[in-house]
Amino acid sequence: MRVTICAVGRLRAGPEQALVSDYLARFDRTGRALGLGPATVTEVEARRGGGMAEEGALIARALPAGAAVCVLDERGEAVGSPALAAWLSAWRDAGRGDCAFVIGGADGVEAGLRARADRVLSLGPMVWPHMLVRVMLAEQLYRAATILAGGPYHRA
Repeated sequence: MRVTICAVGRLRAGPEQALVSDYLARFDRTGRALGLGPATVTEVEARRGGGMAEEGALIARALPAGAAVCVLDERGEAVGSPALAAWLSAWRDAGRGDCAFVIGGADGVEAGLRARADRVLSLGPMVWPHMLVRVMLAEQLYRAATILAGGPYHRA
């Protein structure tokens, strides 16, 4: 099952980009034997003043056809790493060829896109900068793959 992170905005070269690339490469290596990966990032950018509606339309067009969709939103479900791993394995085992994780813009994710998502995930009640959300999500994807592989990375 291919994994896509669909994000509003461009992540410039720097330490955050390096971390995202590193964790997604680890995910790809660990997930390959599990039928997970590759993981890619798709960035969309609305024109100035386009707002959430335009961002939502751009994201909707960028989502792989038939993908299981998980929107990241502070009002979503806060789950542990093993639960995220279970979501991935359930989608894979159900024959989903793709899953997509959506990171909205500064104002969040358009309500219609959020409503049609298979899951809405919260990284906690705090609001995080989008560049850090990408890093945290990439790390959690890698952690989920190691959980499914029975590796020692996750020690909870």
